Amino acid sequence: MEIKKSCIFACTNKSEKECLSRKLFGTNSIYGEKVFSIKKGDLLFLLNIDTDILYGPFIAESDGSKNIEPDAWNGRYPYQVKISENGEIKTLKNAKKIFNQLNIDWHTQIIDPARTEILLKLLENPELALSTIKLPSIVTDDKPKLEATTLWDYPKQSYGKTPKGDNKYPGVTPAFIIYNLIKRYTEPGDLVLDPMAGSGTTLDVCKEEGRRCIAYDIAPTRPDIIQNDARNFPLDDNSIDMIFVDSPYGDNIKYNEHPDNIGNISAETEEFYQELEKVMKECYRVLKPGKVLAWLIGDQWVKKKFTPVGFKVFERLCKHFEPVDIICVARRGQTSNTGIWYNRAIRFNFYLRGFKYLHIMRKPCVEQGKVKTNRKINWTHYERKR
Repeated sequence: MEIKKSCIFACTNKSEKECLSRKLFGTNSIYGEKVFSIKKGDLLFLLNIDTDILYGPFIAESDGSKNIEPDAWNGRYPYQVKISENGEIKTLKNAKKIFNQLNIDWHTQIIDPARTEILLKLLENPELALSTIKLPSIVTDDKPKLEATTLWDYPKQSYGKTPKGDNKYPGVTPAFIIYNLIKRYTEPGDLVLDPMAGSGTTLDVCKEEGRRCIAYDIAPTRPDIIQNDARNFPLDDNSIDMIFVDSPYGDNIKYNEHPDNIGNISAETEEFYQELEKVMKECYRVLKPGKVLAWLIGDQWVKKKFTPVGFKVFERLCKHFEPVDIICVARRGQTSNTGIWYNRAIRFNFYLRGFKYLHIMRKPCVEQGKVKTNRKINWTHYERKR
């Protein structure tokens, strides 16, 4: 039998029974694209993360899809594939240790045929020593891992073999940010809007990840960016699945010569925030209810005056959107990352800008006439270790 690629799904002691009784494996949106890559006939495995036992092999009886059975697991795992048993289902203990030895990232990775064959051999004979098996070469994935904390720090602007944006462009957006946002908040085929596209980082990431993208800029740098002012979108209401904005932080960078560029206005003036709020209102209009807007912004310190641009922008965003979270993005590429500026900061007692804010907001999705009630949280309190 020709060994095909395979995929590992996860369950717990609580969800295992439903997986097997429904003959259905599922996961959440973070790993949705892994499910979409599954084709009928592919081999599947099921990992119980509570017991660390791998079950298999199973056969995909359908292509990976969304909401094959919408009520399964109370709707928590909508990315699903129908399965059938491939003969006798066998078990393998200490599965995670074996995954590490085989360089398998079971969360996101589609398992190549060589590693799939090894897993099948181990299921047949759990006592088989890996030292007796010729291990395949490591499969490298040029995609970044998804961030799990609110501190993001990237050593470079882009990733992978294909450049995303132009790292020479002033104030260029780190491609890792766009990748994390669209992976968390969109699905393949969704429509993403970048109204201040700069060198086109969002376009490039979306293209590689199977998202559609509309990119505007008041002074386009390439043919696939449409000339347009971010204060007025030629788009229908409620038509966009996610918006990313990397706006000017004031007049500290000369982006272009366009007279209407918001980056010509000082962040020390109220006018700057009034113009950015016009952009926010347009974003609210075109964004679908329940969908996400992410806004990257930095503070300003110039000539002995600090301006909390990030706080001021967040305050205005909260007039229109609900906050999801605030991310701290470390700044590495700015021109002040030099010994001269470091010495000046110490000598004259000021701080260099070390991070930017990434404000993640959501357009409210409250049913008409439904009043929000105060939530009750049942906290788990842990005893302090002495």
